Amino acid sequence: MELSPTQHDALTELINIGYGRAAGALSELTGYRITLEVPQVSMHEISEIAPMLDQVIRGEVASVNQMFSGPISGTAMLLLDEHSAVMLSRLLTDDRNASGTNLDAGAREIITEVGNILLNACLGVFGNLLQVHVSFAVPRLHVENVQHVLESINVETVEKLRYGLMIHTRFRLRASDVTGYLVIILGITSLDRLLRELEHWDNRQAT
Repeated sequence: MELSPTQHDALTELINIGYGRAAGALSELTGYRITLEVPQVSMHEISEIAPMLDQVIRGEVASVNQMFSGPISGTAMLLLDEHSAVMLSRLLTDDRNASGTNLDAGAREIITEVGNILLNACLGVFGNLLQVHVSFAVPRLHVENVQHVLESINVETVEKLRYGLMIHTRFRLRASDVTGYLVIILGITSLDRLLRELEHWDNRQAT
């Protein structure tokens, strides 16, 4: 499935608003200025997502998963390769000289909180600006390969999950770049509702 140019532009603008809020919240949390690049947004069938991510994320990934429900329901995930997750956790705690390359308990807690802030900011913008109520489950961190991450998605909804909204971003923090991917998995009913509400929001912006 492809988004129309209007849908793509409106969705990018909406997510960028969420990213701005997330960057502000992360900066306040850490005391350092954090920026998130303008997101690259695309829509794909779920079967296409794992092969695409496999090309850019090697090995195991740190995945912060958060289910959401309401008129628009699904699962949102922040995906970082393990090296980026370790680097981001050290940058956020000023612990760049620590040894080891694995995510310890402290690093896992930090990445979970980063995912929580980022996912809530983006999904919260969806809810607020599209004027729909979205409820969030507690985020959970998994460290496994991309295929297992997607296979383990279990959304408590009657609709079959069909599409994934893939959002590519880059964190900039203290002269370091960390690349991450935000994936929002939706069923066909939720996707239809999202696109309808997006059109209404875009029309309100134009008047």
